[in-house]
This record gives sequence, structure tokens and C-alpha cells, in this order.
Amino acid sequence: MAEINLFLIFLGSIGFDLLIGDPRFLVHPVQVIGFYIKKISDYLINNFGENKNILFWGGLIVAISTIGMSFGLGKLIELSYMQSRNNFWGGLLIFFGLSSCIATRGLISSVKEIAELIESDEINDQNKRIIKEKVQRIVSRDVSSSSLEHLLRSSTESLTENSVDGIFGPLFWIFIGIFFMKFSIFLPGPLSLGFSYKAISTLDSMIGYRYDYFRYLGFFSAKIEDIFTFVPSRLVLITLPLVSTKINEYGSIIKKSYLDGKKYDSPNAGISEAIFAYISGITLGGKSKYNNEIIKKPKINANGDNCTGKKIKLICKLILRLQLLWIIIFVLIFFIISTLI
Repeated sequence: MAEINLFLIFLGSIGFDLLIGDPRFLVHPVQVIGFYIKKISDYLINNFGENKNILFWGGLIVAISTIGMSFGLGKLIELSYMQSRNNFWGGLLIFFGLSSCIATRGLISSVKEIAELIESDEINDQNKRIIKEKVQRIVSRDVSSSSLEHLLRSSTESLTENSVDGIFGPLFWIFIGIFFMKFSIFLPGPLSLGFSYKAISTLDSMIGYRYDYFRYLGFFSAKIEDIFTFVPSRLVLITLPLVSTKINEYGSIIKKSYLDGKKYDSPNAGISEAIFAYISGITLGGKSKYNNEIIKKPKINANGDNCTGKKIKLICKLILRLQLLWIIIFVLIFFIISTLI
């Protein structure tokens, strides 16, 4: 019975995220996680910036401590809820906690807003500055000198990559946690795994880079994120065509997406960007500016169209459809296993 209540809380938290997003009156877990990572990382860089070994092993401590504290907090709330026989306030904490792990509304609304601003008829210097500021909030590259075309591509690449980090990755690990709790309340549960994945994703986005100090400080964070995103990204690869109009090209699209995605240094980002690029018929990759250096990423779907606001809105619809498909599959698997155990 308890795991069914958890599953219902999980479904409710998804609906809350879609309708409301992150409530402004609550402190978001990512803010707390980010504050801790920044403080420790700044300390290591400012005091040991020239010592590669200290940065390297210090990065491991930052990663383990961040993930460990996130997991511990989630597990504490889960145990409190389960041992109190489904206490209302404990359930409410889990509800808001799970909702904070999923970023569907926030991700989609921010990118759609950028697309609508770029497609508006009134593009002047002030509007372009506003657009650049909004794009810069969701990407790590430098877009200060970007054209509108590049801003659209940057937004699309962020949307397609972060759909896994912000939506499908958390969904996968939360669902795994619900199943674990069917066997023992002391196993990792939905909130502890959800918080842990959020910590892993935040670590990677803040220090998981390959330049300057972060090459050493963020090494372990980047590798851990690669491991925990590996399965979700490939599940997106094989399920996204099912909610598109190109389902009749299922095999060939997956093959092309996988081959193009493998060209990226990241074992996951390229895969997720590629499947969305082929489904929506756009080209991704190319030159971008990172830390005053021009980086040229391999082209994905080189024969596709340029990114447009219309294509971004199509990708947003695909994300929502895929999330619904995953939920339906999760529900079916959950009740099938519940009847067998």
C-alpha cells in the first residue's frame, strides 16, 4: 500500500510540475546544491589552483559529498514518511521534492519564450540584448556576439540535451526508486535517487568542463553524470520515434542518430541531440564560443534544415508526448509487477 501511495505522489508531482512548475515561495534544491558546490569549488580553485592533484582529488570529495548529502536528505524524508504510516506532511515533502527534480515546464517555457521573441517582428538592439540574456541563462557557451540563427541553434541544443538531464533522467531514476521501495524501505527510494540525480546533473553543469581548473576539479563529476545518464539517454533514443510522425522510419532514424551522436565527446549529449534533430528535421552542431575559444562540434543531421521557432515548438510537443508515453509505460510496468509480487 505504501509504495502505491508513493507512486500516486509521484504522478501528482509530475502534474504539478507541468501545471505550476517550481513555486517561487520554496527554496529549490538546486539552489542549495549549487551554493555548496560553488563555495567548495571556489575554495579549492583560489587556494590550490596550481596543484592539479589537489584539484583532482578535491573534485572527487566535492562530488561524493554533494551526492551523499542529497541522497541522505531524500532517504531521511522517505524513511520518516514510511515509518510514520504515510504522514500527510511527510507526503507533502516528497511531493514537492519529486516535483523539484523534474523541470518540464521550466525548460519548455524558457525556450519557447526565446523562440517567440526571435520570431517577433520587432527585433531591435534592445530586444536582441534581451534575447541573448535569456539564451545565456540556459547555455554554457558565450552568445554575446551570436546571430539570431546561432541563438536559435544554441537554444535548441540546450533544449534537446537538457530534456534528458532535466526530465527523462530524473523520471527514470525516480521510477527505479519506487520499485526498490517495494522490496525494502531501506533501499534507495524515489526521492533519494531523484535528489541524487539532480545533484549529479548540477555538479556536471557547474564544474564538469574540460578547460582550465575544471579539467581536474570536474573530472569525476563529469564521469559520474555520464554513467547515470547513459541508460535514460538511450531510452529516449529508442522511444522518441514512437511519438513522432516518423515511426515508419524507426530503424533508420535510430541508426543515423546513434552514429551521429557518437561523434560527440559526451556519450549522452550527442545521442539526445541527434534523435531530436532527425525527428524534427534540423541540423545541430557547428561552431560555438566557449571561454574565449571557438569550438567546432560535429554536424548532426547535416542535410537538415536550420533551427527555427517552429521547430523548437515541435520539439517541445515531442518532449511532452514522450513524457506521457513514459508515464503510461511506467504505470503498466508498475501494476504488472505489483500483481506478480
